[in-house]
Amino acid sequence: MILPMKKVSIVLLNKEREQSLKILRKLGLVHLETLTGFGEKLSFFKEISNNSMISESILSEIKLSKAQKKQQIKVLKDDEIVALTKEIVAQSERKKQLLDVITADVNELDRFSGWGNVSLEDFEYLKENGIQLKMYEIPSAKYPLIDKSIDTLLVNTGKKINRFLIINGGEGRPEKLMPEAFEVSFPRESTSVIENEVRQAEREISKIEEFFVKNAVYLPQIQAYKKRLQTDIEFENINSGMSHENENEKTDLAWISGFVPEEDLEALKEACRQNEWALAYSDPEEDDLSVPTKLKNNKLVSLIYPLTDFLGTVPGYREYDISGWFLLFFSIFFGMIFGDGGYGLLLTAAFLFIILKNAVTRKKNPPLLFLGIILGISTIIWGTVTCTWFGIPAEQLPSFLKTISVKPLSSAYTNELKGFTTDQNLQIFCFTLALLQLSVAHIKGMIVNRKSLKFFGELGSLLQLIGLYYIVLNLVVSSEHFALNKVIYNIPIGYVELALIAVGFVLSFIFANYEGSVSKSILASVKGIIPVILGVVNVFSDIVSYIRLWAVGLAGAAISATVNTMAGPILGHAILFAIGVILLVFGHGLNMVLNLLSVLVHGVRLNTLEFSSHLGMSWSGLKYSPFSEKGNK
Repeated sequence: MILPMKKVSIVLLNKEREQSLKILRKLGLVHLETLTGFGEKLSFFKEISNNSMISESILSEIKLSKAQKKQQIKVLKDDEIVALTKEIVAQSERKKQLLDVITADVNELDRFSGWGNVSLEDFEYLKENGIQLKMYEIPSAKYPLIDKSIDTLLVNTGKKINRFLIINGGEGRPEKLMPEAFEVSFPRESTSVIENEVRQAEREISKIEEFFVKNAVYLPQIQAYKKRLQTDIEFENINSGMSHENENEKTDLAWISGFVPEEDLEALKEACRQNEWALAYSDPEEDDLSVPTKLKNNKLVSLIYPLTDFLGTVPGYREYDISGWFLLFFSIFFGMIFGDGGYGLLLTAAFLFIILKNAVTRKKNPPLLFLGIILGISTIIWGTVTCTWFGIPAEQLPSFLKTISVKPLSSAYTNELKGFTTDQNLQIFCFTLALLQLSVAHIKGMIVNRKSLKFFGELGSLLQLIGLYYIVLNLVVSSEHFALNKVIYNIPIGYVELALIAVGFVLSFIFANYEGSVSKSILASVKGIIPVILGVVNVFSDIVSYIRLWAVGLAGAAISATVNTMAGPILGHAILFAIGVILLVFGHGLNMVLNLLSVLVHGVRLNTLEFSSHLGMSWSGLKYSPFSEKGNK
């Protein structure tokens, strides 16, 4: 469930602001509204935090030897860490400058690679003695065609380019010199000087890298300091960003606002009484978008939190907490997408082994491990139902595995079914899952709006969903078995479904936008008539979307069978047996990884998009993160 929140404002003496914030942080209950701090202290904290981050990035790329890892190192004080990270950043900037110098110098040397050693001093000496030289390059075939009145000196001949000097050709370009000749400007320094610059820069870079390697042993201390620093930054940001009156007055007041769970309000009141703070609280306003969401569920439902935290999905404060439904349907989707009981056994065994190992070593087991157990069991159940085990053909499996499978969905009875095929039954199962899950969304809407006429808008959506379910079966599964003119117990099923769609559309059209006035609700539907009509199409597409569970599971089964087919002949040869085993392990391992990616794409999507859209959820929530010494909870 989503815990109700109270909006609170705390007023205190400005001169006691810092001490009061420390008490409030120790209390760890109030989710503060966003503040923007300022000041030299905060800027200093941010600067050294940035230095720590850059230092961490640089030092983490260095691989330490075993001897370096085992050596005893000095425990640095905070000011020593600050000085070290500052020096690392300075050395990093110097390294960048040197690399830029080397790049520029190397490009300059490349420009004169065909000329040999170019000495500006020699050119200047000759000029002082009445001999002016200019450097030119020209296609080799054009050099003999240079006008004889131009005094040239050939330096060298290449396959494509000839390099030559023009002697006393004047300040500008000689008039009779053909346009193919290209003047080479002098280097900024003699090439020998540039080469020396490169060597010096490389030596300095080598010393900088030695400095990095020498101090890489302090990386863990820098990382720990950076983590501690984040708390200081958070504190100073709030401290300097709090609203307050004139600082020069002794009675100056400061205040801060935020949110606290209703169940923790009494604890906050007590803290305010003890510290003589003024406290005002109220229910959040309807249009307040900054209200954080705190979820509270039993241990089983809470197992889904590692996944939702990884996805960063948080329901809005006034949205639904679907954690339980998310866990239920995600577990089903996971089992269907992995689709193989053998894979489920491997997953369950792996997670169970880690749990038992942690229990022996007295390490705490994270909830993710128990979620893995549930998902593994779900996969085993689906593999049992469909008689799918490591992609092995059903006829080659033990008979008891065939017996315990569910005949309409089992690969063991594909040739024995009458009426629907196994694939059709699986498709019907997928669409039935869609009907169940999406119906839950609208039933929840009906319960929430039971005292409002909007109830009938949700009822209309539910009726459309039921009617379109049959239409999907008709169009996708079988137009014969789910014909519109089909009659069961004198009831024309197809026409009843069409009637449900029509009645549901009318109810949705009238009441979907109800906010106290039926006429305004109808007017809103008229204004948005195109989205209203497309809404029916969206319901149809949402149901069809669940066929991905069958399609992705089918693809995974095909890969498993292909891996077995490839490895089978190899396993029959004693010499190649090891290669066959490696192929099996690699092939099935890769398939499991692909299945996991498919779960994240498809299994999550059905919960966070199709299901959530029918609930009207946008996952726009802000996670409850109280101001606390332990950071975000």
